Amino acid sequence: MSHRVIIGVMGPGEGADPETCAIAYDLGAQIAQAGWVVLTGGRNVGVMRSATLGAKQAGGLTVGILPEDTAVGTVPELDVVIPTGLGQARNVVNVLASQVVVGCGWGAGTTAELALAVKFHKPVIVIQMPPVAEDFFRQLSPQVRVAHTVTEAMAYIRDALKS
Repeated sequence: MSHRVIIGVMGPGEGADPETCAIAYDLGAQIAQAGWVVLTGGRNVGVMRSATLGAKQAGGLTVGILPEDTAVGTVPELDVVIPTGLGQARNVVNVLASQVVVGCGWGAGTTAELALAVKFHKPVIVIQMPPVAEDFFRQLSPQVRVAHTVTEAMAYIRDALKS
């Protein structure tokens, strides 16, 4: 039995700016168009909301892994909602459930998720991050790829899935 490919899109919630949200929306749409599942933190804000809406608009399957033990405050368009009651520890679930982890934008939660992804030897791609964050993640692992466009991020995802 073959499993669906799951691409984790991690990024800031309340702190996400409109440009980052637009990139997350496009990224979610293109991931869905490629036939892959979009996994986010599931909350109805920022990158999580935008990537989910982009994927849904493109007809994709979406999964939200929630820190709370209920589905309150989730993106209504999610197909699969998984309340964990784990708080920030749910970041481990987000990372381990994803074949590739994409960090879109920058914040403390995103940094934690991407650091876990590096620790678990997951392919990591970052987009829409300041140079200091790009440098930080490159120093954590030379395997981290920095994308400057969604098209470039998608190419890196495809390369990572071939490995």
